[in-house]
Amino acid sequence: MTTTILSAASLAPAIEALRKGQVVAFPTETVYGLGADGLNGAACRKIFDAKGRPQDNPLILHVLDRAGLLDLISTPLASWTAALIEAFWPGPLTVVVQAAKSIPDVVRAGLDTVAVRAPSHPVARQLIAGVGSPIAAPSANVSGRPSPTTAEAVYEDMNGRIPFIIDGGGTRLGLESTVVDCIREPVTVLRPGAISVEMLASVVGEVRTAKPDGPARAPGMRYRHYAPEAPLLWIQSTDPGAVLPILNALRLEYPRLGLIAPDPFPVKEGSLFQSLGPDEVTAANRLFSSIRILDHLEPNAIVILWNSETGLGLAITNRIGKAATRRIVP
Repeated sequence: MTTTILSAASLAPAIEALRKGQVVAFPTETVYGLGADGLNGAACRKIFDAKGRPQDNPLILHVLDRAGLLDLISTPLASWTAALIEAFWPGPLTVVVQAAKSIPDVVRAGLDTVAVRAPSHPVARQLIAGVGSPIAAPSANVSGRPSPTTAEAVYEDMNGRIPFIIDGGGTRLGLESTVVDCIREPVTVLRPGAISVEMLASVVGEVRTAKPDGPARAPGMRYRHYAPEAPLLWIQSTDPGAVLPILNALRLEYPRLGLIAPDPFPVKEGSLFQSLGPDEVTAANRLFSSIRILDHLEPNAIVILWNSETGLGLAITNRIGKAATRRIVP
């Protein structure tokens, strides 16, 4: 199969392909998605084939608005769900609700629930409107690899697997959406993202976080994710005094060592250093691209320095924890 990169101004071929049951990669405000008609089970199975994605990992359906959500649920919209989508849609919030019977089993991964969000990116919204159906889309990478934040990163993983990639430039946020279980109160965060626990709590009060051994009602709750080819070593600190001795010891084991760290940090490994920037917003935006850039340089291992459990920092911690082969606590 030939994979063609389309500009954001030329969506007609992509819309036609989606209507015919094909899979198309497109930008959202979070990461690039690998989309198919969400009510076409055969089309959605092609997503799993292209990614090499486990069949028990559910997909997110992308809609335009509240009306699109109402078409996909089997029970009345709960007051807390309504409050959350009023506050955060369109945007990087996915709600897990009771699924209507019209949703293919492959989208739900056999569950009685479905994950739904309304993206804010204009290209994603034009695709949904053009197809006239919800678009099912996980991240547009080979399963287990870092999520793509550029069309070039999608092409690296998906060339020859799908007909079209829509180039919408770099994504604004760089991390996947926050996923919230809205089946009952209090709502439970299944996957942290740009909509933080604190932001959710400001709307609905008490918010819980899912236990690791709970049901996997959303993407990203099982399996290793976001990982490079090189071993990814997570040092859970940014204190130079604590980190530098660990780095020196690791260089004996991995002579060609890549380093990803927030600014400022006193050790920069030349071409094998990638900065996460001075704040959490920049770090979220750069995380996956930094991992991919260093992985292309074929280091013996990649070290990432990070230590945050609040706000957007929690989402970054979640992704690093899923990708890391080893966690080192000074």
